[in-house]
Amino acid sequence: MPRYLANTSANRGFSQPQREHAGRSSRWNKLARVRRNEKEGAMTIHTVEVPEDSEIFGKSVSAFASFGYSAAVRSRGHLFIAGTVGRRPDSAIPDDIEEQTEIAIRKLQEILRLEGLDLSALVDVTSYHVDIHQHLSGFTKAKSRLIKPPYPSWSLIGVSALASPGLLVEIRATAAYPDGI
Repeated sequence: MPRYLANTSANRGFSQPQREHAGRSSRWNKLARVRRNEKEGAMTIHTVEVPEDSEIFGKSVSAFASFGYSAAVRSRGHLFIAGTVGRRPDSAIPDDIEEQTEIAIRKLQEILRLEGLDLSALVDVTSYHVDIHQHLSGFTKAKSRLIKPPYPSWSLIGVSALASPGLLVEIRATAAYPDGI
C-alpha cells in the first residue's frame, strides 16, 4: 500500500487489511468518508450513483467503479458532477461533435434528474474540447438546443486529448439545490 494512503485521516482507525483494500473499493471510500465525517464533525456528503440499467449511460456506468469515482457528489447545497463524455450507451463514440455534445449534456441531465433537478439548476459548467476551433460551431449548436436561460457560467477549455481516442468533448458541472436542501 502506498504510504500516502496509510496515514491519511480517512484511514485512521481501520485495520491494515482494510487500509490495503482502500484503493480498490468504492464501498470502502464511502465507509471511510462516513467515519471521517463522524469523527471530525464534517459536512455530510452524499454520492449519486447511476443505476446499472441506465438507458442514458448504458455500458459506461461501469466506468465509475472501474476508475474509482462518483458520477456526482452533493455537499452543502451543491451537486458537483464529474465530467461526462459523448459516448453512446453501447460504448461507441460518434464522430460528430454535435452528437457527442448532446450525449454529454443528456448524461448531465440524467444525473440531475436522479437528484430531482433539471438543467436549469446548473450554476457553473466547464467543457474540455479537442480541436476547439474546429468543433466550436457544432458544440454551440447542440448546446443551444438543450441549455436554456437562465444560463450557467460556462468555461470552454481546449485540450490535446481526452480519456479515449475519438472523444471530442467532456463536460463537468456544478448545480445548486433549491434553498433549504
